[in-house]
Amino acid sequence: MNTISANNGIFNSYSHISSGKRINTAADDAAGLAIGQKMQKQENGLRVGGQNAQEGIGALNVADGALGGVMDYLQRIRDLAVRSMNGLSSSSDRSYYQNEINQLKEGIQSMAKTTSLNEQKLLDGSMADMHLATNPDGSGMRIGMANSTLEALGIADFDVTSGNFSLDDIDSAIEMVSGMRGNLGASTNRLEHTYNYNTAATLEQVSSRSRIEDLDMPKAISDQKKEDLLSEYRNLMLKKQMQQDSMVLRLFQ
Repeated sequence: MNTISANNGIFNSYSHISSGKRINTAADDAAGLAIGQKMQKQENGLRVGGQNAQEGIGALNVADGALGGVMDYLQRIRDLAVRSMNGLSSSSDRSYYQNEINQLKEGIQSMAKTTSLNEQKLLDGSMADMHLATNPDGSGMRIGMANSTLEALGIADFDVTSGNFSLDDIDSAIEMVSGMRGNLGASTNRLEHTYNYNTAATLEQVSSRSRIEDLDMPKAISDQKKEDLLSEYRNLMLKKQMQQDSMVLRLFQ
């Protein structure tokens, strides 16, 4: 029985060394295993939350890039509107200006309707309350995405050929887009902080779990060598005992 127990001990020791784990089964340390599994759940939640934060940053960057294009369109529309207000501009000139303005307005509407990430529209108002699960329990932060359609900007009917248009409409739209980009930038910064926190917290969780589950390799190897020597000594003594027993049997034959 002692030999069997010793062999089992050697097998378990090699099993731990090969896996690098102090706890391979519940029999090794039931409490430690339960604590380690709970910590791993938290660790995985933080890691996935960090991935979700990164995806959110990507969505905000896409939206901000599109809004930068919208702003360029609006600035050009304003330039054309100011030119149309010049007393030297004829009615035909204003028609030419309006033709270009219409093209620019179509560009703004197209960006608002088509800008998307993973088939999720970002600037048409359909994602006014985007939830990002950045915490291990699935909670997180909500981000109100922008609505940059012509209707939301208030310039759907902007027309310089009429005598009653106002630059205030374009100025208001420019101010709205600037505010949208500012909000997106603030949300991006918040998500970056969240990602950095989740990454650091994940590493701390891994380190803490390692102290519970992982094997002290230098000590384990040293103990294994000691056990190997003892096993070799036991086998040698057993062999010697068997030789002595054999000699005694021959004497009585």
